[in-house]
Amino acid sequence: MVPSRRYLYLALAVGTIVALDQTAKALVLARIPLYQAIPVIEGLFNLTHVLNPGGAFGFLAGQGPVVRHLLFGVATFLAVGLILYYFHRTPREYRALSAAFALILGGAIGNLIDRLRFGQVIDFLDFYLGPYHWPAFNIADSAITVGIGIFIGHLIFNRLPD
Repeated sequence: MVPSRRYLYLALAVGTIVALDQTAKALVLARIPLYQAIPVIEGLFNLTHVLNPGGAFGFLAGQGPVVRHLLFGVATFLAVGLILYYFHRTPREYRALSAAFALILGGAIGNLIDRLRFGQVIDFLDFYLGPYHWPAFNIADSAITVGIGIFIGHLIFNRLPD
């Protein structure tokens, strides 16, 4: 693959993830009141509308907004820089690893947009089993998680099948 084509694919993948994430969040904002839930699969899955001022699993949620904005802003920009650097250095044959970087980058940008717009992230996917709830998350979080999973698989096995 020609290097410029690789970056076109990266931009398309990242743009698609960001568009899906932001569209879903806009629908949540428009149709689900804050802290309300709509059961989708009773006893297992709700669409909900919550705001997460922290990171994954509420990390740093108790810190003041200035600290959170500074830490998450710096961390996101560093992550974006590192992802682009490693994407550039990834051999073109490692398509799964390139896809992992696209997923992580798209998710990071999706959540960064929320932090810039609202000072926190909109979460809406709520999985649970009886009284046990997984922390609510969003499409950007899912993209980051899948991308990190592929990346870890690459590190463990030194190459993933494409």
